[in-house]
Amino acid sequence: MSGAAKRPADKKFEMMTSAPVERLVVKQAAPAIVIMLVSAVYNMTDTYFVSSLGTSAIAAVGVSFSLMNIIQAVGFFFGHGSGNFISRALGAQNAGDAEKMAATGFFSVFIVGAAIAVSGTVFLSPLARMLGSTDTILPYALDYLRFILIGAPFMVSSLMLNNLLRYQGSAFFGMIGMVSGAVINIGLDPLFIFVFHLGVKGAALATMISQTASCVLLFVVSCAGGGNVRIFPRNFSPSPTKYKEILRGGSPSLLRQAVASLAAVLLNHAAGAYGDAIIAAVSIVNRVVLVLGAAVLGFGQGFQPVCGFNYGAKRYDRVKKAFWFCLRLSTVLLVIMAAACFIFAPDIIAIFRKDDPQVISVGTLALRAQCFSLPLFGWIFLVNFMLQTMGKGVSASVLAFSRQGLFLIPLLFLVVPAIGVLGIQICTPIADFFTFILSLPIGIRTLHKDLG
Repeated sequence: MSGAAKRPADKKFEMMTSAPVERLVVKQAAPAIVIMLVSAVYNMTDTYFVSSLGTSAIAAVGVSFSLMNIIQAVGFFFGHGSGNFISRALGAQNAGDAEKMAATGFFSVFIVGAAIAVSGTVFLSPLARMLGSTDTILPYALDYLRFILIGAPFMVSSLMLNNLLRYQGSAFFGMIGMVSGAVINIGLDPLFIFVFHLGVKGAALATMISQTASCVLLFVVSCAGGGNVRIFPRNFSPSPTKYKEILRGGSPSLLRQAVASLAAVLLNHAAGAYGDAIIAAVSIVNRVVLVLGAAVLGFGQGFQPVCGFNYGAKRYDRVKKAFWFCLRLSTVLLVIMAAACFIFAPDIIAIFRKDDPQVISVGTLALRAQCFSLPLFGWIFLVNFMLQTMGKGVSASVLAFSRQGLFLIPLLFLVVPAIGVLGIQICTPIADFFTFILSLPIGIRTLHKDLG
């Protein structure tokens, strides 16, 4: 084909395996960082608007966040599981296998999302109690969860499609879909809560509508071609082999999110013993940390398609170069943000509940404690992303499980009964330090042994 024009897929392969690594990572990471930041800002905005309804209302959003984690876990499981395979397949120039995996992953995740919606709605009240709702939080939680569950099939599909585009090196198109949904959400929140007086259910309704819009837009983009793998029903070909690949590539994400949900539920129950204000403070801190961690997650997501394509093409030198570039940049950024956040922690918490001194006091200490471990996120997440993208499911799953499963949950049972609220405030950063220690030898061995 020397005289013929190159196909979009061939151009993308050449770009991903030949362009300067630093420029390529930045190009892939920039849309991912925008997605993470806009998503985090949406979460902050949602929390801000709901906070006007009272401490119990904002606590209900915190309780519901555990279900959101479960829904995200499903979307990431299929998105990362399918995407990792597709990235390596495109790197090896096997477009046919990539198309079949894309269709199988998309239609499978929608079916699973529908099952979550039905089962969650049937057992709504027990679900709200299980997530940590107290008697005062329960009415708000029921209103919020009901609409979140209705939107679950579109939420998981939207997350899956965004990851599918990102793993193909088309993060910009994923950004358009995700940011559009977030902007719609931010616009609908005050309209439904204050103009239509729908309260907490208005915030949930805004989320449901925005996620549906995002899903439709991402699906249209995915089917438009332009070098991306298209999704057609005829390519839906479920098989044990495909689901094994999805399990291998997606299990670290599933474990990470699922155990995060369990840890959040246990944290809510532990905090609930000391009152709604403690749950509200924990909820606010979690949302703030999402914003602080958005940059490193964005760099990690920009690194993944570069890693997948080049690992599939056996360009291991480029994988390592991309890893160290992302680590240096993200760590410097995290140190700066941690320092700023430590100084202004009381002001940040007061944005959400300025008339509740207990929320401000508890949240300030918890946020400042988290700032000490924040600079470690770069190494922890990038090592996990690298293992996952390379198809090393066992190592990636162990590391993904460790932060909450091996460390945070046991600490909640050991530390909180001994020192009370202080234990709730410091358990998460302690778990981060232990996770960093565990990830050090795993990451070093992978870089020096598996990548030469």
